[in-house]
Amino acid sequence: MSGQAPARRAVWLAAALLLAALAAIALWRLDARPAPPGPVEELRLAVNAEYVGSCPVLAAHGQGYFAREGIRARLQPYSSGKASLEAVLQGQADLGTVSDIPVVLASLQNQSVVIIASIFEAERDHGIVGRLDRGVSTPASLKGKRIGVTLGTSGQFTLDAFLNRQKLLPREVTLQNYAPDQLAGALARGEVDAAAGWEPFLTAMTHAIAGKAAIFYGEDVYAGLFNVAGAGDYVRAHPATMRKVLRALIAGARFCQDEPDAARALFARASAGEAARLQAAWHGYQFGIVLDQGLLLALEDEARWAIKNRLGERGEMPNFLDAVYLDGLEAVAPSAVTVIH
Repeated sequence: MSGQAPARRAVWLAAALLLAALAAIALWRLDARPAPPGPVEELRLAVNAEYVGSCPVLAAHGQGYFAREGIRARLQPYSSGKASLEAVLQGQADLGTVSDIPVVLASLQNQSVVIIASIFEAERDHGIVGRLDRGVSTPASLKGKRIGVTLGTSGQFTLDAFLNRQKLLPREVTLQNYAPDQLAGALARGEVDAAAGWEPFLTAMTHAIAGKAAIFYGEDVYAGLFNVAGAGDYVRAHPATMRKVLRALIAGARFCQDEPDAARALFARASAGEAARLQAAWHGYQFGIVLDQGLLLALEDEARWAIKNRLGERGEMPNFLDAVYLDGLEAVAPSAVTVIH
């Protein structure tokens, strides 16, 4: 009997190894399947390529997942989701990466924008950097200060929510509008006393005033959702294309989640400091292709903020079910859709 037990273990081990090998081959075949026959589709994608939330899109492009679906994706770089969405609405791009705030503001301007999926979520990537030598040492010390921000973005929403937590009214600070990549320079030149934004611009701001920076993160007031969206007419007229895009993004998100070292290499332009920050923060990032009920709740909360601040033409709450395209993801990955409809 003692000789039979090792023999059985050897048989079970061989069987397990064979099953593992077969599973690996199946996954390899899935990932390596050739592009489908037929014409290749051109797709213009406006992408905030500096932002970590764009990782699923960059991976889908760089790893060939778009090509596998028969899509030739042309990535157009922009420094914010707001700028990406503007490119979409102006017909310069077919789809764009964008946070939830620009979608809300577009809806309040009666512009038809639909989100095909959320692709990223993070809590600690928005915040405010202040100059210690200008008296900004605590959140409450922002009162009376000049603050740089990109109006109409998640940076402005985070700043307003942050000020509200400090019982500060918007009129108790002076906002100055800058493009995201201009904030660090404005802070360094002393044009503003503080600046609000998101990564990697927060890191750039702290480096621009090294030794003089106080940073306050907005994780308690805003959990950033990053999405892929397009004009309503375009998205609904191209259901097959949306399914292809979503399949490629699912593969891209899996790559970003499962291959962190390779995924971080997609951000080759990152400075040494930013690369180190990405490595430290990566475990807190959530890459996944979903349409969650929480997205609708966030859109409604942000719409109330925008209406209160008169940031749109409409004074009533939009029906944000009109701002999400459910058919594509329901066809490709139905379990990823939890929107009540």
